[in-house]
Amino acid sequence: MENFGRLNGIAAPLPMINVDTDMIIPKQFLKTIKRSGLGSGLFYELRYDPSGARNADFILHRPPYDRACILVTGENFGCGSSREHAPWALLDFGIRCVIAPSFADIFFNNCFKNGILPIVLPAQQVDQVMAAAVAAEPVTIDLRAQTITLADGRSLPFTIDPFRKACLLDGLDEIGLTLQKAPTIAAFEARQRAACPWLYG
Repeated sequence: MENFGRLNGIAAPLPMINVDTDMIIPKQFLKTIKRSGLGSGLFYELRYDPSGARNADFILHRPPYDRACILVTGENFGCGSSREHAPWALLDFGIRCVIAPSFADIFFNNCFKNGILPIVLPAQQVDQVMAAAVAAEPVTIDLRAQTITLADGRSLPFTIDPFRKACLLDGLDEIGLTLQKAPTIAAFEARQRAACPWLYG
């Protein structure tokens, strides 16, 4: 998993509430278990009409938002089914941070497992970041300092669980955390193999 430290770039405004995971990545894109290639399906039903024609008015099709690395949105983002393809699609598009007043729990947890930083802010502060996004002003996320800095110098603090912060800074998902214990695991298996060889027959 790619580590997350400091992120500076364009934030795309998506002022919608209750954006569910089927809106983030529709069901027809769930046939793969690969994490790559899903960016083209991100918000598919908003980005394209039923015939597949491109909706040029959708925010992620308009420069500079087509290069956005931050998404600013409304409350209860990521509700609905628990599909992990939702953060996969955001990440594949290039979104590394989502800012909202609230998130659905499973989506929130899945973001951390895939290197995306979900930031919960009070609605008034989300509105400030949303205004900066609408103005296409760059936004800086500093995970170590736990701040969001706007182009005019305003700094908005955010909170994050210390363990999750450490995992993002080090680029460690659950597999990476387990592999840190590889020598201890190998030593245990060696002892167990010697003491209980029939388990390995």
